Amino acid sequence: MKLEKAILAVITTDKTRVAGGAPIFICDNKKELESAAANIEAITDGIAHALSEEVFIIVKH
Repeated sequence: MKLEKAILAVITTDKTRVAGGAPIFICDNKKELESAAANIEAITDGIAHALSEEVFIIVKH
């Protein structure tokens, strides 16, 4: 069975708000968070979604 949708990564500035099986990237500030999300989005060919000001996820649709 091929998985078509998946969370590829979680990027955050608040490590207390995330846990789980996807790779988690901890950033020092919002600028670094947004840059990391954009880069990981491009590298994985995924789509970045902001869940809050402190948490982004990269999803493969």
